[in-house]
Amino acid sequence: MSAQLLVDACRALAASGLSPGSSGNASVREGDRILITPTGSALGRVGVGDIVVLEIDGTHVAGPAPTKEWAMHLAAYRARPTAGAVVHLHSRAATAVSCLTSADDGDPLPFYTPYRIRMLGHVALVGYSAPGSAELADGVEAAASGSHCMLLANHGSLICAPSISRAVDLCEELEAAAELTLALRGHDATRLDPATAWG
Repeated sequence: MSAQLLVDACRALAASGLSPGSSGNASVREGDRILITPTGSALGRVGVGDIVVLEIDGTHVAGPAPTKEWAMHLAAYRARPTAGAVVHLHSRAATAVSCLTSADDGDPLPFYTPYRIRMLGHVALVGYSAPGSAELADGVEAAASGSHCMLLANHGSLICAPSISRAVDLCEELEAAAELTLALRGHDATRLDPATAWG
């Protein structure tokens, strides 16, 4: 069941245009095991038979080789024990924002709308490390303890959520907030105070 839900989510993300080519990876936690997409797969074509099973310590249990970024997923689960799903994407707007040099008070996505505030909370910017590296996993683990939504500098996004369906929703919300950030860059746009945006 979890494998099918993961596949359905991957297909939805691809259909939304958030996972170009063979980029991106996703996982769900099932007890002490992680179901994760394989290396080199396109989220729009991944099937149940392609899903990899790992122990929570990274031991390979079943399936093909996992995505090269499996350690980043495990790091996120360690930092957020209540997370049931992790999604990493290279969507256009979020990746573009991750490449910008300036951040708003440590948060790369300004507080323009109440929904951005409520849905995403603090968005952490994780410094650049090579994809699949231990350094990137360490950076994610440190950031994920305080944020369920992250931008990986010059790379993309990472979302942690209680379920894979919630993760898909947050990916879409993050991309929308990133598109708004790019559209308003250089303009004198009104920003909200997170403490009072919802009254």
